[in-house]
Amino acid sequence: MAAKQPPPLMKKHSQTDLVSRLKTRKILGVGGEDDDGEIHRSKISQVLGNEIKFTVREPLGLRLWQLVSAVLFSGIAIMALAFPHQLYDAVFDGAQVTSKTPIRLYGGALLSISLIMWNALYTAEKVIIRWTLLTEACYFGVQFLVVTATLAETGLVSTGTLLLLASRLLFVAISIYYYYQVGRKPKKV
Repeated sequence: MAAKQPPPLMKKHSQTDLVSRLKTRKILGVGGEDDDGEIHRSKISQVLGNEIKFTVREPLGLRLWQLVSAVLFSGIAIMALAFPHQLYDAVFDGAQVTSKTPIRLYGGALLSISLIMWNALYTAEKVIIRWTLLTEACYFGVQFLVVTATLAETGLVSTGTLLLLASRLLFVAISIYYYYQVGRKPKKV
């Protein structure tokens, strides 16, 4: 006698069975809103996080400002290292330089800051961009105060130094503006 064959197993297609899909998604914990109000389509996106959340919404002109800053810092650094007399003369209109060492140290410090500026130009991380903008604002603010104090001590006021002071105030304002714009929370769509 031949043995009776068991009936073939019926495969359940979870893609077409809506109730089964909903139960599976509920068990996995996807499809509903999380604490931030975001709806994840898969467990992977829930675990790894939403990539859009971490992208920086760049204000208009930010990358151009970073490029201008990096070029400005590099140019002044190279001039302070290679031609300290000419840089001092350009700022203080003919005042005599007693030593090249402080100006060259200034150039070395500026070159270090310019390397940070060049690296910040190629990053998309919000924190790094904000720190470099804050560094710029602090540098320009301190430079404004130092040049103002030097002018008050020496009494040598010229058109070049007044333009330098005005440009430093403008650079502080631009850096602070971008610092706050990059730090703003994005609007939820």
